[in-house]
Amino acid sequence: MKRIHIFLAGLIITGMAACSKYVDTPLPKNELVSGLVFTDDKTATAAVTGLYSTMNAYNYQFANVLMSYLPAMQSDEMYYYSSYADYDVFRETRLIPSSTFTTRMFADVYSYIYQMNACIEGISTSNTLSPAVKKQLLGESYFTRSFLYFYLVNMYGDVPMITSTDYKENGIKPRAPRAAVYDTIISNLKSAVALMGDDYPTGTRVRPNKAAANALLARVYLYNQQWAQAEATASLVIGNSRYNLLKDLNSVFLANSGEAIWQLQPVNVSGGRNTWEGFTSTPPNATASALFRLDTLQLIRKFEPGDQRLANWTGFRKTAAGATYYFPYKYKVRLGTVGSITEYSMVMRVAEQYLIRAEARIQQGKLTEGRDDLDAIRERAGLPDLPASLTQPALLLAVEQERKVELFAEWGHRWFDLKRTKRSDAILGPLKGTNWQSTDTLYPIPSDAIRTNVNLTQNEGYK
Repeated sequence: MKRIHIFLAGLIITGMAACSKYVDTPLPKNELVSGLVFTDDKTATAAVTGLYSTMNAYNYQFANVLMSYLPAMQSDEMYYYSSYADYDVFRETRLIPSSTFTTRMFADVYSYIYQMNACIEGISTSNTLSPAVKKQLLGESYFTRSFLYFYLVNMYGDVPMITSTDYKENGIKPRAPRAAVYDTIISNLKSAVALMGDDYPTGTRVRPNKAAANALLARVYLYNQQWAQAEATASLVIGNSRYNLLKDLNSVFLANSGEAIWQLQPVNVSGGRNTWEGFTSTPPNATASALFRLDTLQLIRKFEPGDQRLANWTGFRKTAAGATYYFPYKYKVRLGTVGSITEYSMVMRVAEQYLIRAEARIQQGKLTEGRDDLDAIRERAGLPDLPASLTQPALLLAVEQERKVELFAEWGHRWFDLKRTKRSDAILGPLKGTNWQSTDTLYPIPSDAIRTNVNLTQNEGYK
């Protein structure tokens, strides 16, 4: 156990250096003893919040560009401006078990889960933390571990359930069935809801609260086709006056936006950088090319005339030949004023909850109520209400459309939506051509993981 505490102490120091606003803890750097981390409110808080800094400290990590842009390239949203092998395999659905980024995400997410397991163990057994802090930190740890497993199970399917810090046991864990992983996620999220408060611990929205746990729980219920539970849980978030659909679309992705349920605070801000998404996507000047470009046929032309999301959340450039291409512009700041951070990375926002509730209601035959939720999203985008005559199948297609144009280039939503609604073959098959096979909806288990764990098996299509 001493090794875990020393490891976490290093994480605390790293997190403090990267992001002092998460927690301000004068932890001694050279005289760390076993048991120190979870005996004090400040150091225990640093152990948990240090992970948020770690996840977002560098570019092309799970929690920023990778999880938002790689699935977007694999679906029908985005492409990279030139040939780059590690991206091309996503766009062309040619992933193999040794592909760089699927291997990185698998390894990184499990390392984050290990850190949360250590926090859960240390916080649970501590007798010296104040009760309020202990409850909040334990709730954050359960939430964050659930969040990480949600992405693992949707990227890789059946995955090992690692819930302890016993490295010998963890190293031989077989893959747990998807249903079992979801059962654990739901159980942990219910615990997080019971433990965490409504308020944000620091006032800013960079640490999860009860609403964040409910928001993820609503999403999980939707993915599991538990329509009534998804509707009821999303309603808890929508009914919270702390969250609202902002009329100004350019305010949605600002720091501590009224639409934000959970954001990641930028931690590597040298030169005036804000988010990695903004730094990566936004061209440095009016004539420079964009690295990541939105698919004109499959996304840009799918916006209805007058949709203000197209006008406000995409940018465009013209090539020397006169052709126009578009890029993600939800985040506007590539390099801003040094010392002034105006944008945070959005992880979860209330618009998704309206879309979750709309779909859940329509699936239950509550067509009017579901249409009302869709209209709330559409009206904010400057679009007219949907016709009252739309049938259930038509309304479900309207949900798909609104999710596509509302959540593009955010956290793999489009990729996961096509998979969970069994629409991947119909939509992506004709686009990807002969490379496409139904098993491409899951990523391969990395060959490194299989090599070091004799009980791991490979996904179909990659054997």
